[in-house]
Amino acid sequence: MAPLPLDEDNYPNPLLNRGRSSAGLWRVVALAGFFIAGAVLLATMGDRIPADLILVFLGLLAVVGVFCLFAVAAGLFRFSASEDTQTLSRAVVDSLPFGALVTDREGKISYVNAHYGEFAGGVTDGVPVSVPRLFAGEPEASEAVYRLARAARDGRPAIEDIRIIGGLGGSVGGSTKPFWYRVGVRALPTIDEGGKPLVLWTVEDITRDRERQDNAFLELQRAIDYLDHAPAGFFSADAQGRVQYLNSTLADWLGYDLAEFESTTIRLSEIVRGDGASLLMRGRSDGEIRTEIIDIDLVRRNGTSFPVRLMHRAARLADGELGETRTLVLDRRQGADKEEALRASEVRFSRFFNDTPFAIATLDKSGRIVRTNAPFSRIFDWSGGEQSIDMQPMADLLAETNREAFAKAIDAALAGRSEIEPVDATLTRGSDHAVRLYVSSSEEAEGAAERINVYALDMTEQRKLEAQFAQGQKMQAVGQLAGGVAHDFNNVLTAIIGFADLLLLKHKPGDPSFADLMSIKNSANRAAGLTRQLLAFSRRQTLRPQVLEVPGHLDDLTVLLKRLIGEQITLGVEHANPVWPVKADLVQLEQVVVNLVVNARDAMPNGGTITLRTRNVTEQESQGYAYRGMPAADYVLIEVEDTGTGMPPEILEKIFEPFFSTKELGKGTGLGLSTVYGIVKQSAGYIYTDSVVGKGTTFRIFLPRYVPAEGEATVKQVAAPVKDLTGHERILLVEDEDSVRSFSARALRTTGYEVFEADSGDEALDVLEELDYKIDLMISDVVMPEMDGPTLLTKVREHMPDLKVIFVSGYAEENVRQDIADNQSVEFLPKPYSLDQINSKVKDVLGKIEQGAE
Repeated sequence: MAPLPLDEDNYPNPLLNRGRSSAGLWRVVALAGFFIAGAVLLATMGDRIPADLILVFLGLLAVVGVFCLFAVAAGLFRFSASEDTQTLSRAVVDSLPFGALVTDREGKISYVNAHYGEFAGGVTDGVPVSVPRLFAGEPEASEAVYRLARAARDGRPAIEDIRIIGGLGGSVGGSTKPFWYRVGVRALPTIDEGGKPLVLWTVEDITRDRERQDNAFLELQRAIDYLDHAPAGFFSADAQGRVQYLNSTLADWLGYDLAEFESTTIRLSEIVRGDGASLLMRGRSDGEIRTEIIDIDLVRRNGTSFPVRLMHRAARLADGELGETRTLVLDRRQGADKEEALRASEVRFSRFFNDTPFAIATLDKSGRIVRTNAPFSRIFDWSGGEQSIDMQPMADLLAETNREAFAKAIDAALAGRSEIEPVDATLTRGSDHAVRLYVSSSEEAEGAAERINVYALDMTEQRKLEAQFAQGQKMQAVGQLAGGVAHDFNNVLTAIIGFADLLLLKHKPGDPSFADLMSIKNSANRAAGLTRQLLAFSRRQTLRPQVLEVPGHLDDLTVLLKRLIGEQITLGVEHANPVWPVKADLVQLEQVVVNLVVNARDAMPNGGTITLRTRNVTEQESQGYAYRGMPAADYVLIEVEDTGTGMPPEILEKIFEPFFSTKELGKGTGLGLSTVYGIVKQSAGYIYTDSVVGKGTTFRIFLPRYVPAEGEATVKQVAAPVKDLTGHERILLVEDEDSVRSFSARALRTTGYEVFEADSGDEALDVLEELDYKIDLMISDVVMPEMDGPTLLTKVREHMPDLKVIFVSGYAEENVRQDIADNQSVEFLPKPYSLDQINSKVKDVLGKIEQGAE
């Protein structure tokens, strides 16, 4: 059968295809060289070679040529296809409905099909990226991608389903919708000898499949919930008369706890009086399913009975056996045929109809409003002074984008469908006013126009809270991750900086190694600055708050800011008079302003204006702001406004996330605004952003007004004089990181102290017992396995209540002190620290002991 011709215009050409035919090409070149050399040899030395030998050589070549022709005709040999040949196997791979990528085990890409390039981030600067790099910016995918990469290196098949909020690369800006991707990897058969083994990566978007599964589950849950809370009872039994299911209403009537109910533990004979159970176990012999109405008494758990009407279905299976039964139970205890009962029922309905917290409306078959309840006008913001709402199309109250879904729900109700998906809509009278509409069919009565019931729940506040909660959860999770990474890096940096200091004691400025050691230390210090930014974002850095007059400090900062922004940009400063004081860390507050001004500068490549403003915001004024999460109070407002390019909404929602940057690669760490966010939050403040594309951006920082307590005095810090750092006291050093402990011990011994080491809390207690609890100072890490620093302190206090302790940690001092019950005699040293810093801290603490003894 001849292969079908391929449509060249519609063929899905791969993004990348590196052929592996170079070996065959070299063989052809070598063979041609051989024949050329033979020809040259015959031309130059033909008269010296015997004619018989030449004839034998030509005869051999003729035999080889004839053999090759027959081999090609028989299929033993074949010509290598060019890289562009569209074979059946290539067409299958090129047209796969999911992304396919072939690499070697080290990740070098050999082939990428067209579908792979449709994923956001699949192609960067026109070059396809590997699957691990495609998911590199998604924290939720890191563990799964690591397992897949390990499997690729080992040549093992593996498949992972990865869930990413907002899609790859944030492809759906600002969305909290989860996207699912199925990523697989498996080894490919060896193509040519000596070539590197290849693996096939596949990436498939399975979001719709997962949504269908989730929706099916939610619909099932909703149906069960409706059935459980229906105003009638319901149960199902198997062929042996064992109850498999009963709803909450029937369980209440019978006196059973639905939470304790287990399938098949209750028999029909236990809930149906006398021989009544046999009436429910019959079914028609012809197998037809028909509803029977049975008046009978049911038996409660306490032995009492009550009358019910059963609407019962049962049928025989094809083999003659009884199938499962379905039974609806109506309570017949109440005498609803009396006029007083009817009147009371109408009153109850009227109260329910008008006092319910959600809106109710009945519509005619055209979707026009016939009747509404009292809350309808409030929820739909319809004033009584306007035209009557009667016979108005309800779709006109909804936003244009929601009317099609509402029309489909109306059609489903008119068709008598029992399950209709609720419609989430926004109102035309308020873009942020959201409702959820439940539509159902109404009982059709002669002369009545009502055909459809609509129930509307006001979802406005819930939507706002959901968005606020989702954003808070995301920022909290990222903050915890950033803080944890910074803490671990601080341990590493402590060792690097410390050992560099020890080496610098032996290598003076004239030493050839001195410059290299200083480069190591300076690089480590820059890395320490990066961890401080991470800790600032996660709100775990150590702040040193003081009472500040913001306008004066901003004025002092303007000289630096003007140098940073250059001559093309104008800097303006506006202060109200007066401005309340705030309590914050001056260094960190300056870093906040500098970062915001630098960002504003980068948003104005062609020049513009940056304006700094400060003023007071009263509690009453703060209530008028629509910012989420900020309680009403007195604040000092700091504004940084620029006339730059502005930012679209999808960018605004991500600007405070760490490592998110709109700058070119290599021109930013993505930590500037995340650091600003962390510092402001740790200072009990709030930061919000307003931006218009093409007009500019305004950052607003709200810091709480500082009101001094009665008798509170301002403490001025005085620089401590330089002093001798040597000593001879006995010190117990407890640190689980070997490198940090080794450096710290050497640093202290260098200055004369007697140091005893322990790598855990348990070992520290053993060392203290051997020393008969005779030490002058204990230095301990806070976070350690098995027994942490605060727990160790509690146990040591039992024997040495007055012992001075220095805690070291990569977290903030405030976070550490929260875990310490008795912190009166506890000092704190943040990581990373240098040789001079640890020796100075020890000398200060021991100096306080000597002063106390005097």
